Amino acid sequence: MEFRQLRYFLAVAEHLHFTDAATHLGIAQPPLSQQILKLEREIGTRLFIRHPRRVELTEAGRLFRERAQRIVEDAREAFVEVQNAGRGETGRLSLGFAGSTVFHPTVAMTMQQYRHAYERVSISCEESNSSLLLDKVAERQLDAALVRMPLNCRDLVVEPLVDEDMLVVLPASHRLSRRRRVDLAGLAKDPFILFPRPIGPNLYDSIISACREAGFAPAIGMESPQISSAANLVAAGFGVAVVPASIRQIQVEGVSYHELQGKPLSTGIALIHRQREKSPTVLNFVKVLRQQRAASRAA
Repeated sequence: MEFRQLRYFLAVAEHLHFTDAATHLGIAQPPLSQQILKLEREIGTRLFIRHPRRVELTEAGRLFRERAQRIVEDAREAFVEVQNAGRGETGRLSLGFAGSTVFHPTVAMTMQQYRHAYERVSISCEESNSSLLLDKVAERQLDAALVRMPLNCRDLVVEPLVDEDMLVVLPASHRLSRRRRVDLAGLAKDPFILFPRPIGPNLYDSIISACREAGFAPAIGMESPQISSAANLVAAGFGVAVVPASIRQIQVEGVSYHELQGKPLSTGIALIHRQREKSPTVLNFVKVLRQQRAASRAA
């Protein structure tokens, strides 16, 4: 039995006339009659009673019409579902986030735009540090991840989203807290709060290098479990910190944020995914991310 035979049968069952059904289907009447006869032979019973100018359904034909309609409707739904999945309009997307990335408004806007464009995609999110997220994407535990740059992404594809300056976080009682800009050299005697190096070794090293260029090796007074936790530790009096600018959205009482004077220190947020990615949901997320990157640069 062929799927087209079901369509032919349903057309004849609707019009109860071979010529009218053939016109509706856009085929000649003789091939239509031949296919119905072939179908009846395969089933082993008559589906229609032929009269000179019309046909009528047999009892078996009426039962078969109900089943055939269900099969054709299911096939149409399956066809639409497969098309939607092929376009990435349905399906799943597992996405990782480095903790400090969620505070940047461009990240939120990217997620909002993707959610709006592909509302039927099921998104699962996982928060971790950039180094672990890199491994999870490479090992196919995640489809993609938004990470903090710089980062050695090895053979993964890097889609930059946005860059931002690093800021100094000072306790309110600090001697330099009234200045808009702070020179790193002026913090040489202060204990520094840094995240553990394995969380983001490249970013960690860039902060250390900036301090050394300013003429000192920073004394690490405390390690923050995440970049986003540093401001709270500054407020608690453990030292000073250097954080991405978007972290200032964390409203912590008793701290102030300051631009760096002299050579700027920056970081970026990027999406990482596997090479030769074929998943439509991932490719659609990349498309939305590129649109947001362009909009951010144009602003």
